[in-house]
Parts: sequence; C-alpha cells; structure tokens
Amino acid sequence: MVNENTNTQSTFLAWMFRMPLIKRWALMFCVKPENVAEHSHQVAIVAHLLAIIKNKKFNGKVNADRVATIALYHEASETRYGDIVSPTKYANKEIAREFKKIESLAEQECLASLPDEFQELFEDIIVQDNVDIEYKKIVKAADILVAYIKALDELNHHNHEFDHVEERLGKKLSNIKEEMPEVDYFLETFLSACSSTVDKLAKS
Repeated sequence: MVNENTNTQSTFLAWMFRMPLIKRWALMFCVKPENVAEHSHQVAIVAHLLAIIKNKKFNGKVNADRVATIALYHEASETRYGDIVSPTKYANKEIAREFKKIESLAEQECLASLPDEFQELFEDIIVQDNVDIEYKKIVKAADILVAYIKALDELNHHNHEFDHVEERLGKKLSNIKEEMPEVDYFLETFLSACSSTVDKLAKS
C-alpha cells in the first residue's frame, strides 16, 4: 500500500476526526440527531460487552479489546463519502454491490492516509474484508443492537418514523440471537434499562 501523502504529514487522524460531521438517518426525522462518531463509540461499547459475555458465559476465546477497536473503525469509510442510508444502499442487489465497491475503495483510501510503516497494522481493522470473520460477526451484531436501541429511543419520544426500523431490526435480532447466545443475554440484561429516564436510573 502506497501512502497518499507526498510529505511527512498523515491525513488519517484528520479524516477520522470528521466523523462527528457525518449525520446518520439522513432521510428520517430524528428527535435526537446522531452522527457517525457517536454511533461508532456506542458500537464499540456494545461489541466489547458482547465479547466479554461470549468469553465469560459461552466459552468464547475472542480478544474483547480488539473487537472494540475494530468497532471504533467500522464506519471509517464514511469519512470519505458519507453515510448511505439503508433504503438507498440496499434498494436492489446491483446498487448494493456498487456501494460495496465504493466502501471498499474508501477503506483503502483511509488505510493509505496512514504512514507506510503503520498500514500493515491497520489493514485488518479498517478494511472490512480483512477483518476476522468471528470478530466481524460480533461487531455487526453490535451495530444492529445500537441501531435497535436508537429506534426504541425515538419511539419512546413518539417518533413513528422509526416504526419500520424497530420492526426490521427486531426480526434481525431474533435470528441473530439463535446462533449468538451472547446477543440474547445482552438483550435480557441490558436492553430495558436503556429506555429508562435518568431519575429511574439513579434509583436503581
């Protein structure tokens, strides 16, 4: 991989620090606006928890810290081309395939913005096709969980824009938890409190 920079300054961090500027749920009204930086942080927390649960309760042997790191960077490509909403991205198989090519190109551009000597260390963190399949599966589950929690939060604020999101992601989670018991444990242990008010949380 050849560094895109012609001088000693890497643009990698500058690109990553643009995550707060990238709006999620762009086609929908949100009571609480959300950006990619917030989303990535939450996915990292949930992915780390899932890994801990997997190891502690279900005989897993994954590195929870690495899972969290992969989750932090799982949307790195969006610093280049923004967040593509799901109805557009998955409108049909051809469109989904083309967007996948764009995402892969953006990931390579993010990788190339690092100094040459660091690129090998990041190529299986930033480039999603290179991520270990077990780790990728945990991060994907965390991604869905965070979006589901977001949908529930919006619905609690009477925003019915998220009715279909909650329904669609709820079905996905029903399927996922059958093969990932750590997801089922997470839902049983952590989900309901995420909808509590601060007063209820303080009294618990």
